[in-house]
Amino acid sequence: MQAVKRVLVANRGEIALRVIRACHEEGMEAVAVYSDVDRLSPHVRAADRAVPIGPAPALDSYLNIGRLLDAARQTDCDAVHPGYGFLSERAPFAEAVQRAGLTWIGPPPAAIQAMGDKSEARRRMQAAGVPIVPGSPGPVNDVRDAVVQARRIGFPVFLKAVAGGGGKGMRLVKEAGELESALAAAQGESQRAFGSSDVYIEKNLERPRHIEIQVLADAHGRVVALGERECSIQRRHQKLIEEAPSPALSPALRRRMSEAATAAAGAVGYVGAGTIEFLLGSTRTGEFYFLEMNTRIQVEHPVTELVYGIDLVREQLRIADGKPMRVHSGTLHPRGHAIECRITAEDPFDHFMPATGVLEYLRIPSGPGIRWDGGVEQGNTVTLHYDPLLAKLIAWGETRDAAIQRMERALRELVIVGLPTSQSFHLRVLREPEFRRGDIDISYVERLAPVLLARDASEGLAKPLAILAALLADEERGSIQPSRSADPPARRSAWVDAALQEGLRDSEELAG
Repeated sequence: MQAVKRVLVANRGEIALRVIRACHEEGMEAVAVYSDVDRLSPHVRAADRAVPIGPAPALDSYLNIGRLLDAARQTDCDAVHPGYGFLSERAPFAEAVQRAGLTWIGPPPAAIQAMGDKSEARRRMQAAGVPIVPGSPGPVNDVRDAVVQARRIGFPVFLKAVAGGGGKGMRLVKEAGELESALAAAQGESQRAFGSSDVYIEKNLERPRHIEIQVLADAHGRVVALGERECSIQRRHQKLIEEAPSPALSPALRRRMSEAATAAAGAVGYVGAGTIEFLLGSTRTGEFYFLEMNTRIQVEHPVTELVYGIDLVREQLRIADGKPMRVHSGTLHPRGHAIECRITAEDPFDHFMPATGVLEYLRIPSGPGIRWDGGVEQGNTVTLHYDPLLAKLIAWGETRDAAIQRMERALRELVIVGLPTSQSFHLRVLREPEFRRGDIDISYVERLAPVLLARDASEGLAKPLAILAALLADEERGSIQPSRSADPPARRSAWVDAALQEGLRDSEELAG
């Protein structure tokens, strides 16, 4: 097998930058791709070479297999890393990469296919002895079939897209009378998102936790589990805050879930980095059920890296290059605690409405135990064409309490001017007593919505005052950087004036 020397990174934003850095540390060159609106993005400059692949819409750029393979051929790449999202879990893309004579930095296409089909995944997990949530044996054919299956399982139930993920094609059904409209909605959304209208039925568990196990497998027959991540802080099945290890797992339960995860990976001949997701029904009885497998690197992988001291992306590169992984199960013991907050361009106090605009000013937190995995920089324009994730802020501490305190400090240091973000939401979650105790589940955000998602007039001036303090500190250091946007850089006083006006306006509206 010829050694990999140059990798095409078929993605954008923070994960593209993350993979490029890992390539350089492994002694490999990295080639970036970019759409028209991403030409000034950090990952473009970080790569050894960069290739334009089309206009902003993802279908014409990051989801266009032909253009991605053309970019790999133009730059004499030996391999392709898909990152996460976009084409990362599409077996046809993996197959096309391999047919082009390139190394696919990911699992075998057959494993992607098996785990991407939720019905097939459930069948394989059951055969491997991995516990699964009670559900229909396959896709439901019509409303009558759905009613029969749902009554057998017992309401409430979930309708889920067979080819789905990320909460798309999913509907909660509490009684038989809701099934017809919910089935039509789930099938339609699944068809639009995944090109298949097949859905299956699964039992809805009461207030479960979302626990996932990180696995690594190489081509030399070794499969290891690198502990768990707690991902229960989510909204509409989209994760918001993740941590490792979970405050709910005992060493014995961690061992059982890890054994189930390695069995799941082995059942599909998995190679590379992947994640087995479980629902933990009860910490008292230790009941857990297979949910799905993500056949790629996860957004939240940094918390595992900080707790276990392992670079998962570098291990991906080594495994794809035919080398044995550097991870040994006998030496895997969690140290300390890590928390990740997803910093998104969304307004959490307006139903998480996506936001667009220019990042006029950005101050990134730093200090002991703080990691910033960002895909944007000051002056970049945020559009609606892609996922609203701007960056991931990760904090590590010797204990969970220490990690929470460190994350609070980092969130207070973070300053973003130009568009609303999820920053304030994260601070609210971290200060809630239930979260502090680790008493969380997947319904946490919905249950505490009146507290977590309500605008607060007292916060009206907090942001502009933080901006003012940051700008004055930067001025003293002489470190104000010019904007990279097409417009002339704004004056610092203009930024402060605009922020103050915005804060006053919000305060007046809430008071009135």
